[in-house]
Amino acid sequence: MGGPVFVRHEIVHNKYVVDTLRDKGAVFVEELDECPADRPVIFSAHGVPKAVPAEARRREMVYVDATCPLVSKVHIEAERHHAAGLQMVMIGHKGHPEVLGTMGQLPEGEVILVEDVADVARVQVRDPARLAFITQTTLSVDDTAAVVAALHDRFPAIVGPAKEDICYATTNRQAAVKAVAPHVDALLVIGAENSSNSKRLVEVGRAAGCGYAQLVMRAAEIDWRALDGIRSIGVTAGASAPEVLINEVIDAFHARYDVTVEVVETAVERVEFKVPRVLRETA
Repeated sequence: MGGPVFVRHEIVHNKYVVDTLRDKGAVFVEELDECPADRPVIFSAHGVPKAVPAEARRREMVYVDATCPLVSKVHIEAERHHAAGLQMVMIGHKGHPEVLGTMGQLPEGEVILVEDVADVARVQVRDPARLAFITQTTLSVDDTAAVVAALHDRFPAIVGPAKEDICYATTNRQAAVKAVAPHVDALLVIGAENSSNSKRLVEVGRAAGCGYAQLVMRAAEIDWRALDGIRSIGVTAGASAPEVLINEVIDAFHARYDVTVEVVETAVERVEFKVPRVLRETA
């Protein structure tokens, strides 16, 4: 169909990725009504409420649903529980696009959002005996465990997934930060301010014993004065940060210091996802 291609919301929460696509002609918008009906539109990895693809079909638009399969799994869980007559409690951050997309899979009132243990204490549900919970995929593993425990304490009959829905990329990165943080003087997390999983890595690093943890988008944002006198530094990245940005940060250290790089590997990721069907069919 040619350009331009429209993208509803940032495809992922990483400015470098978004700017690279924008330079190639992608047009980023916040709502579907900003897209002309005769241009293709991509839905972001965070997922969208059901009303969005329904409106795209009504307008006979060509659309690509780039929702992360792990987010789609949560959507399917929510629909399955709803079909069984259960009301949903979602653990997540208010206003985050993934939360809006997941809550938008069911009718209003069927998904109640809680952000922390305090919310669990005051949440009002329709029937305590008919509840299920789901989670945003980019949360802190430890914080989420505390909220899940509070839900089970208050609502013993609540149903949950066999394993929390926090995605493997988020879980693995948090585990790696926990392994590294006690042994370094500082931690750099490469990611965006609006990236939930990147901000969680900073929090996990501090909680795991690293006295200084900093979130940076790129090497140019590193606060070198704050790192004065350090002898060891951990470098990690949010799930949506491309490897080129990690290498850029390492190169910046090489330019200033005599550097020895040690790779700490706590998990090997071999998961692969299929390209959306509409693209496979087009190809």
